Amino acid sequence: MDVLAVRSEPASPCDNSPWPAPEPPAPSLPMLDVSEIAKTYPTPRGPLAILSGVSFTLQRGDAAAIMGPSGAGKSTLLYILCGLEQPTSGAVALDGLNPFALSDREQAAFRNHSIGFIFQDHCLLPQCSVLENVLVPTLVSNHAAGAPARARDLLAQVGLSDRLDHRPAELSGGEKQRVALARALINKPLLLLCDEPTGNLDRASADVVATLLLELHARQETILMVVTHSPELAARFPLRYELRNANLHPVGA
Repeated sequence: MDVLAVRSEPASPCDNSPWPAPEPPAPSLPMLDVSEIAKTYPTPRGPLAILSGVSFTLQRGDAAAIMGPSGAGKSTLLYILCGLEQPTSGAVALDGLNPFALSDREQAAFRNHSIGFIFQDHCLLPQCSVLENVLVPTLVSNHAAGAPARARDLLAQVGLSDRLDHRPAELSGGEKQRVALARALINKPLLLLCDEPTGNLDRASADVVATLLLELHARQETILMVVTHSPELAARFPLRYELRNANLHPVGA
């Protein structure tokens, strides 16, 4: 019996293939990648470990709260993440960029356009108006076009449209912190870091600031990390960690 050989022919451009074309891979989201961060300080009795082996990854849109006792190293971790404090060892990368590989000038520019920071104390300039305070980060930015309109829009989003020309001394504590929130977001940062943002506020004002913080984070799709002693504030975050024994642990672990 003859055996018939089947010869493959190259597919014609007009052929309707039953197999769908492979989809291109989804673009990866910008992320904060922290690997084995350690921070020690010299003391007369030897090195004091504040952080040891801290590792985590957050993507754009993630929101995390960090709790822990005073002195545990929460603020130190935030300062390392924004490039203000050099870690003893380990690596930090924001959207693939290591801030500690940059010159001082490049680091300053990196913080200005990529990171927003909210402190427990609002740190507003007393001689400047509300609008001027929000615009301060744009004075050294390469992306200042449209900044006044954006500042007014942010202030409207935090409910301060009628306070544009007021000085900080004319505002309540909650209003000052809302100005600080608008200022932190004026340059559209990827990473938003908050060190006890409601720590100096009464319960009602803290609830307002927390709600605005999470709403604006969601609108801008930042990576949000908040250090807090407030269980009420932490409970509003989808990701919660506790800093103890110099390392991060998921709450409940």
